[in-house]
Amino acid sequence: MVESQPSKLLVAGSIPVSRSRIEAFCGRERSGSPLPKSRAFFARDLLSGAMRSFEQAAIKVEKAQEFARLQAAVEKAFLPEKAESFLKQLDRKGIRVRDFDAILAQKVLELVGESELNARQLYESLPVSDQAQTREFYLSKLEGVEVALRHKFKKLYQYY
Repeated sequence: MVESQPSKLLVAGSIPVSRSRIEAFCGRERSGSPLPKSRAFFARDLLSGAMRSFEQAAIKVEKAQEFARLQAAVEKAFLPEKAESFLKQLDRKGIRVRDFDAILAQKVLELVGESELNARQLYESLPVSDQAQTREFYLSKLEGVEVALRHKFKKLYQYY
């Protein structure tokens, strides 16, 4: 059994907790006087920083021309008038929408967009950072498809 000294520790179950830490977190010194403003608002500032939305760091594209061609092909595939045919192609070939490597291997982007585009070759010519940005761009476009169309092709959108 743990005994506590009333002036220094509180006992929560079997875990001793220092009162000075609790009081400091609440914005009081041991003497009861308020802490300086910078320390008193520490918890509030900490929480407000945690509530900010995620912002992706900007990563410079190394091969801009190849990246732009691939990005344009993805944008064309997800145009409202072409999105359904793109998803039908994926369904026919048995490819899940999030399997970007299979989409490149089966040349689905070429079927929907430019026939002379070799998306897989372009993708493989990109450095890893540009490939990651391309995949992220594809996935963001994928989530932007209208709900009715996503529901129609819900088997493609399943995770497993």
